Amino acid sequence: MTEELAWETRSREVAYSCPGFDVVREDVSLPDGTETDFDYLSEPPAVVVLPFTEDGEVVVVEEWRQAVGRVNRGLPAGGTEPEDADDLAAAARRELREETGYEADSLEPLTTVEPANGYADSVHHHFVARGCTPTGEQDLDHDETIRVDTAAFDDLVAAAAAGDVRDARTVVGVLTYHVS
Repeated sequence: MTEELAWETRSREVAYSCPGFDVVREDVSLPDGTETDFDYLSEPPAVVVLPFTEDGEVVVVEEWRQAVGRVNRGLPAGGTEPEDADDLAAAARRELREETGYEADSLEPLTTVEPANGYADSVHHHFVARGCTPTGEQDLDHDETIRVDTAAFDDLVAAAAAGDVRDARTVVGVLTYHVS
């Protein structure tokens, strides 16, 4: 039974906070009675968009990722705001528009994943957007450096399968859509 595996949280504090995430420290009791601490990254839910243009191309972003020291090719994605809790699709539309300048005719849920649940409470909500057309300029955050491009979906599948696309949000979105 799952309850036999559950840890009991005795106390919780934010050890470090910065824009975008917190590092949380919990004092916990394990099922065998062992008392220890556990630190994890806590962040708001995120949305990831697999945006198809009217001619079937996928809108992709190329973005500098400081943590790994390189440009990554991937899907538009971003964190949600507190007011997005009841309308994740609105958050997905906003992120698509802000990061790419594209807007979608339609949007549908694809999958929801916990990409790193061993050390983070992250939840990523993936959406498929169709009929995407460029309607405006990007509206980037102060710390974003993004170039917009398009790619053939089959090329993205091949790149994800070969390990040439390394952004996990993109790999999950592309391969989930491919097999569904």
